[in-house]
Amino acid sequence: MVKSLTELETAICDGYAITPDEALGLLHEADLDALCQTADRVRRHFMGDRADTCSIMNARSGRCPEDCKWCAQSIHHHTHIEVYPLTDTAEALRHARDNHDKGVGRFSLVTSGRTLNDAQIDRCAAIYRTIADECPGFRNGRLCASMGLLNKEQLRKLKEAGVGNYHCNIETAPSYFPKLCTTHTLAEKQRTIGWAREVGLKICSGGIIGMGESAEQRIEMAFTLREMGVDSIPINVLNPIPGTPLEEMAPLSDDELLRTFALFRLINPRVYIRFAGGRTLMKPETQERALRSGVNAAIVGDLLTTIGSGIADDKAMFARCGFTL
Repeated sequence: MVKSLTELETAICDGYAITPDEALGLLHEADLDALCQTADRVRRHFMGDRADTCSIMNARSGRCPEDCKWCAQSIHHHTHIEVYPLTDTAEALRHARDNHDKGVGRFSLVTSGRTLNDAQIDRCAAIYRTIADECPGFRNGRLCASMGLLNKEQLRKLKEAGVGNYHCNIETAPSYFPKLCTTHTLAEKQRTIGWAREVGLKICSGGIIGMGESAEQRIEMAFTLREMGVDSIPINVLNPIPGTPLEEMAPLSDDELLRTFALFRLINPRVYIRFAGGRTLMKPETQERALRSGVNAAIVGDLLTTIGSGIADDKAMFARCGFTL
């Protein structure tokens, strides 16, 4: 029997896991306002009104050997971004202190490239220990890392240095990933994510929407993340960078964006659904509507190769939408 939106809401709040067929039905048939309101109520039921914020530092930029079509840092594209090696402790601590003092909840180092070697991981571990010593708000698992396809021992070193969350996006639906990247596979990402969980790290994994995938493939990505049991799902909106193969990609409509956020919430009711890259391409009113459609977290401040949003402005936006930080 086909469940109504009201019946699905009640069932989800009682612990029911929505099926792919039900999600596709909502994708194509549900009234957008009703869908967004339902997602907001489900978010409040499971997650309350507390919002989670994090900030990222581009700790090594450019010269990535991978051929991901969306990425400005790939050596296969001509994007004229700033290129620099792995950061030092003083620079990382400066960024961490700035975000800590502005009340951001989490802080992450993000490095370009397929992976890091053991010496570089040891260097990062030392940086994390210094940040934890100097920024008490980032202790107790509120430091994060995004460093590519690390091995289990490298991930264990980060955990021992105070990192609580490992970020590794699956980027898109499994059926679409090979069309966007040929130098590594989704299975390799999932292996790293599995190792991160085995050493005790929480998992932050999401993707980018608007890269030419179908709406159905966005739903496929949401269910893949549910099967992986992730704790936080960052949803990036493609920012078409000149010089990348996706530079001419047309933007998604507000309807597509909001429907995606709402459905990700209904499919993954107990996780953070997080604003990420490309958010500044959305109108302010669309961002606020998304915060009433299941979104309850955000990457704030500047991003990797693009300008982000102001931390004070984001805090004010969350407050207007009824959240506490």
